[in-house]
Amino acid sequence: MEKANPQTLKINEIFHSIQGESSLAGYPTTFVRTSGCHLRCTYCDTTYAYNEGRMMDFQEILATVKKNGAPYVCVTGGEPLLQKNILPFLSLLSNEGFQVSLETSGDLDCTQVDERVLKVIDVKTPDSGEPNKFNFKNIDLAGPKTEFKFVICSEGDFEWAENFSKENKLYEKSIVLYSPSFNKIDEKWLAKKILSEKSSARLQLQLHKYIWSFHARGV
Repeated sequence: MEKANPQTLKINEIFHSIQGESSLAGYPTTFVRTSGCHLRCTYCDTTYAYNEGRMMDFQEILATVKKNGAPYVCVTGGEPLLQKNILPFLSLLSNEGFQVSLETSGDLDCTQVDERVLKVIDVKTPDSGEPNKFNFKNIDLAGPKTEFKFVICSEGDFEWAENFSKENKLYEKSIVLYSPSFNKIDEKWLAKKILSEKSSARLQLQLHKYIWSFHARGV
């Protein structure tokens, strides 16, 4: 096992693309994808990030990010919060003037993440393959700097997400995103469901998969 020091992270890839998700969808963004994930969601589209990657020091990562020239940086995975060094790295990016977002599963504690970072928390639904994994400390983060994402895999998932969002008053404080599981749930069905049920969720499509390809890496 590669041993990390306080200024390194195991990185799967760094690339420049169009943000396809969250309230920042459409913006040119540099993505820093970390290596390693403890979950095995049924819809995962980045299984290559489970193990692939190499150790990089903060300055090497930062130099690559700066070279791309985008004001937005998205730290994703894998699961970034599995690496303790991610917390100071997120602060470093914020200190450098970048608008930073973090994509993370809902089962890890996000309360120590720099408050300047937009946290996009993926709440695992029953049909995700990883149900009942949510860390309820993260409810306390509900507000303008936290968004809650639900990948909808079935009608049951939709109903569960609605109940979860209402019971925890997410709609009152945060943006709630419903994303159809790609190639499993029809986006028109989900759009109609949001309308017919008078949901306050925002429909989210993964723009990068429509612009490029479901199987494309580095986009």
